[in-house]
Amino acid sequence: MENMQYQKNDPVMMIISVAIFSLLMIMAYITLSLISIIAILIGIIIACYQLITLRKNLSSKFKHGLQFPSFLFVFFIVTPIALGITIGSDTYFVQASVPKAILLWGLTLTFWNTLLFIPLALYSKHREMSMPELTTFPRVSIIVPAYNEEKVIEKTIQALIETKYPYKEIILIDDGSVDETFVIMSRYKKQAKVLHKENGGKASAINLGLAYSTGEIITIVDADTIIGRESLIHLVKGFSVDKNVAAVAGNIKVRNRKNWLTWCQAAEYVSGIQIARRALDVFGAISVVPGALGAFKKNILEEIGSYHKDTLVEDFDVTLKILKTKLAISGSTNAIAYTEAPESLMNLYKQRKRWYRGNLQVFSRHSDALTNPRFGTLQRLVFPYMIFSSCVMPFVSFITLGSAIYAGLTGGTWFVLEMFAIFSVLQTLQVALAVRLDNEEPKLVAYGIFLVIGFKQILDIFLISSIFGYLKSRDGTWTSAERVGV
Repeated sequence: MENMQYQKNDPVMMIISVAIFSLLMIMAYITLSLISIIAILIGIIIACYQLITLRKNLSSKFKHGLQFPSFLFVFFIVTPIALGITIGSDTYFVQASVPKAILLWGLTLTFWNTLLFIPLALYSKHREMSMPELTTFPRVSIIVPAYNEEKVIEKTIQALIETKYPYKEIILIDDGSVDETFVIMSRYKKQAKVLHKENGGKASAINLGLAYSTGEIITIVDADTIIGRESLIHLVKGFSVDKNVAAVAGNIKVRNRKNWLTWCQAAEYVSGIQIARRALDVFGAISVVPGALGAFKKNILEEIGSYHKDTLVEDFDVTLKILKTKLAISGSTNAIAYTEAPESLMNLYKQRKRWYRGNLQVFSRHSDALTNPRFGTLQRLVFPYMIFSSCVMPFVSFITLGSAIYAGLTGGTWFVLEMFAIFSVLQTLQVALAVRLDNEEPKLVAYGIFLVIGFKQILDIFLISSIFGYLKSRDGTWTSAERVGV
């Protein structure tokens, strides 16, 4: 399922983009009031401010200054309070001040998010398609850590062997499996280095593989991941554009699209990678190099202390360690990897519990990135955006839902339905744009609405549960989803 050829002047993509911005204008017209105009203007101003200052920040040196949360983080927190006070000060709006404040805050964030991310995503795609072909091929070491992966490991190894790249070595590490994982790995000793160790976690397995590696570039691949035939070439190409690029993130896709849950995850992956991650790619500040497929300069990994063993999300942790150095992290959507997604709610919960609690661990460990200006774009955009998305938005989503129900019961039913329809269409259009950017299956567009209602609430519940669980006990345990071996 490799990507089809991309058209640089794609009329369908332009139509979708125009439709997205037209819908924003319709939304603004429907909610037209002095407060909504202020909310929209705030969103536009912040988006322009981010575009100008972040781009300038790329070439700036390390700097020390007043340690305080970035302007963006303050904006996220203060805006709803300011809008609520403003609306509440008008006696005519007193009864509806809370739902209106939340609605207008959502409108502000929607304008900010769309005006910042959509143009940058389109620019990122154009820039990626204009990259020159490789002229040199540095040696690449592919490290595959595995624990009890007998159902999937063989297909992963076969895909690595078949991957096109002239100078590669494959390093397979069995992390003390109690099934047939090591036996299966051992069949490939002629094509790969096969290592066995006592169980110590994914990070320790990767670090062992790093010690045995001889490549200039280190590529990490999960044991349940099948990479594309040209993925290594595209990962290495990401390093050739800028000497400051320390890591390149691959494009992760769901391969077992069997039911509603896996299709929703496929839409989630495509939408997140093709819109938000592409926008961060322009600033060289992608927030997570995924463990399923990511490449690093070996010397950089060694300089930052390799992978930390005491975290549930070692990929997020190592990414932030690199971003703290102000080196760039880019992405390649042509470096494709197909992973196995959970097919049941219980397995999805196990996966997301590990992800979300691990993220909270990493937020705590790198909390200085919220206030220290020496970390550049990490402090100005990436860290506050991720904290807000992970720790605040799930609660806001349920408050918004409650406010909408309240507004509907107090005579605003038509207005609520109108806004729900517009937000749903807007999200579906964004998924459609992501699908077009990635030349993905058009069927994914139909699942865009579930990123507004249904699947989104499931993820929000998992995230809120993880937040309270983390606050209760900060000790995290590894929880893995059951493999189906598709």
